[in-house]
Amino acid sequence: MTVLILVGWIPWISGYSGGGFRKDTVSIIEGVDLTRFSDNLDSLMNLWYVQTTLAMDSTFWIENYENDTLPAQYPDSVYIDRLNSLPTIIPLSFNRIVRNFIHMYTQKRRGQVEYMLGLSQYYFPMFEEILESYQLPIELKYMAVIESALNPRAISRVGATGMWQFMYGTGRMYGLTINSLVDERRDPFKSTYSAARYLKDLYRIYNDWILVIAAYNCGPGNVNKAIRRTGGKTNYWEIYYYLPRETRGYVPAYIAAAYAMNYYMHHNLVPKPIEIPLTTDTLMIHDNLHLRQVSEVLDIPIQELRDLNPQYRMDIIPGKSKTYSLRMPLEKTSAFIDYQDSIFAYKDSVYLAPGNMISNPTRTAYVHQPPAGMEKLYYTVKSGDNLGFIAEWYHVGLSQLRYWNGISRNLIRTGQKLVVYVPPSRVEEFKKIDSMSFEEKQRSIGKSVTASISSSPQPVPQDASYVYYKVRNGDSIWEIARKYPGVSEQDILRLNNMSGRDKIHPGQELKIMVKE
Repeated sequence: MTVLILVGWIPWISGYSGGGFRKDTVSIIEGVDLTRFSDNLDSLMNLWYVQTTLAMDSTFWIENYENDTLPAQYPDSVYIDRLNSLPTIIPLSFNRIVRNFIHMYTQKRRGQVEYMLGLSQYYFPMFEEILESYQLPIELKYMAVIESALNPRAISRVGATGMWQFMYGTGRMYGLTINSLVDERRDPFKSTYSAARYLKDLYRIYNDWILVIAAYNCGPGNVNKAIRRTGGKTNYWEIYYYLPRETRGYVPAYIAAAYAMNYYMHHNLVPKPIEIPLTTDTLMIHDNLHLRQVSEVLDIPIQELRDLNPQYRMDIIPGKSKTYSLRMPLEKTSAFIDYQDSIFAYKDSVYLAPGNMISNPTRTAYVHQPPAGMEKLYYTVKSGDNLGFIAEWYHVGLSQLRYWNGISRNLIRTGQKLVVYVPPSRVEEFKKIDSMSFEEKQRSIGKSVTASISSSPQPVPQDASYVYYKVRNGDSIWEIARKYPGVSEQDILRLNNMSGRDKIHPGQELKIMVKE
């Protein structure tokens, strides 16, 4: 394979001095919008199984990895030789934009990339098998790195969803079910099959893999428009400036991802071990089933089931309407078969209450309808917040808050904007909440606090008072922390010598430091 060398071909933007970028100060370099690629890496860190690993990794936030034997950057000739050595039929060009993306992956966002490398050990074999079945280049698997940073729950600003970032219309066109309970764009397996079919269709149009990759990002209409504007030229780098700004960075980012995922060890990057079962099995479900029924009967952490089945938005498998799959750890498959009657019957009146179901989930598109007669407000998530607190401050139900914001679990991030609906008569009152301190917000609901919540570990006061909480069936650390004002999940874990990976079980007693 020949590597196309384009060093010096694309002009520098005035004022840019090279050497990478900082996301908080520079979002566009050489006409390339880097925001989406950085945002994808940030969104990766919000995954529960990454957060769980992160809680055990005290070195993650060390920004500078110093190793005298490994240079921070290599000469361009080294990058070119390495790209040239990759066994790929897709031409991997090299230029300064590609180099900037290589530096982003290997220098600026090292921590996130190490977690992505860990996830690739789970997802890449599946991608390779599916791509091979369609006789497509296996190296197309690196597109998922650019699309979503291997996050099956990734959602773009324009609504593209899942690991392969399908828009609603394209997802439905390629056979993916999308409704209020199920979004198969988030199913790593089914979405990969759909992506493979889409890529094959694009190749029939262009007969050029680089143009296929560009068209996957911005659509064949934009690529065709760029070709027409250049008088019929079909070389990606010749139509480069006629493509949308994001697409100009998409192909260079793909090339850089291919480099980083193969040569990470030369940059002292180490894949993080992610807690996802590598050996799983799939069962076909023909009746309605809630993931918590499976979790509680078979003693499988609910978050593990959600990670293996991210397509179920509300934890409900609507098997009565059509057959759906349930992926679970291989060692639990026999137990499910043996106890399936008990699993389906377990708390079915609670978990499968009519209010949680819709009449025909296979045909209902997921369209959020605002509650009648209510006014919309926005709340910006602050450090230490959780959904339980926010629901209390606005006097709304936790399930309502999740539904309004498309949140199937309780994970939120600092800076995220949440939609809240309140009665018109109380708009002015609730508007103030967004600018209040934590203490003020707690006092607004009649709870006094002596200290604001902090996610950083704090020393335990010598004169602190404690209570003991007996864990009940279905409890989680987050739900228990919610019962005690000012107590965070980390407080409970630290006081009980637990990590984020440790399980709790009914009957277990947890020590709680009372902060009121």
